[in-house]
Formats: sequence, C-alpha cells, structure tokens
Amino acid sequence: MESSNKRVAILVEDLYQDLELWYPFYRLREEGIKPVIVGIKKAHKYKGKYGYPVESDIDIKEAKIDEFDAVLIPGGFAPDLMRKNRDMIDFVKDMNTAGKLVASICHGAWMLASAGIIQGKKCTCYDAIADDIINAGGIYSDEEVVVDGNIITSRKPDDLPAFCQAIISKLI
Repeated sequence: MESSNKRVAILVEDLYQDLELWYPFYRLREEGIKPVIVGIKKAHKYKGKYGYPVESDIDIKEAKIDEFDAVLIPGGFAPDLMRKNRDMIDFVKDMNTAGKLVASICHGAWMLASAGIIQGKKCTCYDAIADDIINAGGIYSDEEVVVDGNIITSRKPDDLPAFCQAIISKLI
C-alpha cells in the first residue's frame, strides 16, 4: 500500500532473525510506510538464521539519515556482524543524534551499545545480552516493549506485535 512518505531503514546482515525482519517489514507496508533493506552491500542476498533470504535495496554508504524517519535493527546473530562495520554503527548513532526513531529487538540492542546511544536509557533486549546492555549504561527492564524517547526496544519474536505497534504509533 505504501502511500505515506515515511521510510524505515531495516538493517540486515547474515544470520538475521527471520521473523524479526519480515514481520515488521510487512506491518510497515500495511501502514503505508516504506521499509528499505540496508546492508553492507547493495543487491546482496543475506540469509536469515533459518535460511530465508532477503536482498538489500541499498548499501549502508548510500543510506542518508535525512531520507529516513526510523531505523530498525532485527536480532539474531546479524547485529554481532553489523557492529563490526563502522558505517552501520555511525548510521544508528547519527539517526539517534537527529532525533529519529531507533528501534531494536532481541540482539539488535548490541548495535545501540556499539553506537553509544543506550547510556541512561530504559530499554530491553534478549535476556542473554542484558549484562552487555547494563555495562553499556542502559537501564534494563524485562518487558515486551520499552519506549524511552526516540528509542524503542523489545526482547524476542513473541514481542513483535507490541514492538511493531509502538513503532507504527510513533511514525503515524
């Protein structure tokens, strides 16, 4: 349906959590918001944790913060690979600095820590990385979705309905 001018960069790398990318992708489209798959390479096929492929629309060097209203970081093992790329980290940091919506689910919170934007923020993530988020200065809370200003976080695939609802309510 994509009738609004809103655009969300969905970051991707290999081993992304399939549901945490595709569920928001289609929910955003249902609301008329354009999801744009952003990878390290343009037109590259990335395989999800369960093998489902996604092709990037643009590479991270092409992603300009003024062209996006939000960035979404799915979990899985992808965020551990993403945070090895300075351009990915800087994009998340710059989106936050610009006051744009930054959303992460599950292991996606690793990117918030690497971007240095979680200090003093109430947030949640997959429980196995809670110590990492606390050590990065985040205020961890075990809730299905946590909204602190422009940052929205969730824990796991079961939280996707609340996660997407929070994102959409901020964008519409």
